[in-house]
Amino acid sequence: MSERGFAFTIDATAGAARAGVFMTPHGAVETPTFMAVGTQATVKTLDPRELREAKMQMILANTYHLHLRPGEEIVRQMGGLHRFMQWDGPILTDSGGFQVFSLETLRTVTEEGVEFRSHIDGSRRFFSPESVVAIQRALGADVIMQLDHVVPGQTDAGLASEASERSVRWLERCVLAFERNEERGTRNLQALFPIVQGGIHPLLRRQAAQAIRSMRSFDGYAIGGLSVGEAKSDMYAMLEVVHEELPQDRPRYLMGVGFPEDLIEGVARGVDLFDCVAPTRNGRQGTAFTTDGKLNVRRAELRSDPRPLDEACECSTCTRFSRAYIRHLFASDEVLGLRLLSLHNVHFLTAIMRRARRAILEGDFQAWSRDWLQRYHSRPAPVS
Repeated sequence: MSERGFAFTIDATAGAARAGVFMTPHGAVETPTFMAVGTQATVKTLDPRELREAKMQMILANTYHLHLRPGEEIVRQMGGLHRFMQWDGPILTDSGGFQVFSLETLRTVTEEGVEFRSHIDGSRRFFSPESVVAIQRALGADVIMQLDHVVPGQTDAGLASEASERSVRWLERCVLAFERNEERGTRNLQALFPIVQGGIHPLLRRQAAQAIRSMRSFDGYAIGGLSVGEAKSDMYAMLEVVHEELPQDRPRYLMGVGFPEDLIEGVARGVDLFDCVAPTRNGRQGTAFTTDGKLNVRRAELRSDPRPLDEACECSTCTRFSRAYIRHLFASDEVLGLRLLSLHNVHFLTAIMRRARRAILEGDFQAWSRDWLQRYHSRPAPVS
């Protein structure tokens, strides 16, 4: 274990898939696992106690949004993110790079960093590699991310190369800022993760991973710039490329990916940590994840359906409420419907990861994942 309280052990493998344990200052995380996204220090509509009951181990918060409100100094004054949001488990903070680059016409990229306008009040702001590290230090998450340059999934090799190389240069500055912070005696028990960029171009992904590895040893490595418009086959191919280039003894975090089939395909390609807004966003929009595919709870045929959302699910939504009741809540614009569906979706994804881990440990991951995906993809048309 590192002096900051981080370690990663692998208990079993199945091809590229791994069952491991990621140790952090706020506890152990059994991998593979899914992290719910608490963008603004809250997983939308859900109480931290409900997340624990759903066996959530680690959650994510966002630097961009928390910088804008309430501001990192307020969070610091309140005792850091863990105390502020009453979550005692591990937390990861995204650098805000994806959010800033999503602003398009509201931002300007230079070698120094990114100038942007707040989507809240239009005020002018600036993110540099150094300032992003400082903000995340103040927030106090266990794992913090470098500032990276994110480009759309179908970006050509020229622009993808420029963004990837800039991300590596920014990483060097993030590392220096991270280490200076420790030297000044203001060290938090934190780990800095680099981000491998490179679009859908294998050579760029390899070059980025190699450049990052040559810089220093990190407690974990992130894979960014995927699930941003490229074909799923391209995403899976890039995971296979990166798997060969990153250290085998460190956790890999695939950023922003969280649909059920993508979790299983990612685990099969060596990914340990995932995050995505998909379970809560889909839940608020009336879509439930099930083992037979996605289910639109607003469908008329559910009006008198007594079954749970998923008969195999053990979440409190499925063990107490019928499809008919949940459809009624959405038809009546009742907030409880959003909560119940969000809770189910989060529980569903954490359960998939627990089952994948067990399959790896028991030596039947390939057969289990094949059967699970076959059922999921062969769902009858009316379900979705």
